[in-house]
Amino acid sequence: MSTLVRRPKVVVLDYEAGNVRSVVKAFEHEGADAVLTSDPAVAAAADRLVLPGQGHFGQCITRLRESGLVDAVREVVASGRPFLGICVGMQLLYEGSEEAPAVAGLGLLPGEIRRIPTQLHLPHVGWNSVTFTREGRESPLLAGVAPAGSCYFYHVHSYARLETEDPSVLGVCEYDARFATIVGKDNVWGAQFHPEKSQEDGLSILRNFANM
Repeated sequence: MSTLVRRPKVVVLDYEAGNVRSVVKAFEHEGADAVLTSDPAVAAAADRLVLPGQGHFGQCITRLRESGLVDAVREVVASGRPFLGICVGMQLLYEGSEEAPAVAGLGLLPGEIRRIPTQLHLPHVGWNSVTFTREGRESPLLAGVAPAGSCYFYHVHSYARLETEDPSVLGVCEYDARFATIVGKDNVWGAQFHPEKSQEDGLSILRNFANM
């Protein structure tokens, strides 16, 4: 008698902040049961919750609040269930951003997002090398990803978490200035880059998250 294997269920938040269907498709490619929702009740019941985001910090957090999804995010995080922010979704994990000085972020991680200090073109667009920290090499989010400790991921952003000397920083990138591009604390993780656009290494991160 065969036994049905339950596919890991991942809920991706849809709050009109970018093309989120590519994130859903990437999770489905990795064998997850991925659901796109704007319903706070569905989000609050998620086994694993993903917060994507593209565009302006202030607009994204405002849309998230107006959608009624902030309480669902906090409920999932407080319960210890895995939570992942992607691109601006990672930036929203912090207390605020220079991009929108009067607007508070989710405050799930301490600190502020700042504009990258560089003479190079902004936004920072394209593939860039990411080096994993000691904490990153030990993180379940990065298990089996780039055994040598570094790989390339696809970035599109002008703002970042510039403080990199923190145990929550799992991966560091450089664009004139160093910045944190993978973070994680307890059950909260963030990726500044787009794992869904970063080929096998990016998909490995999504697969690890789905199977937590």
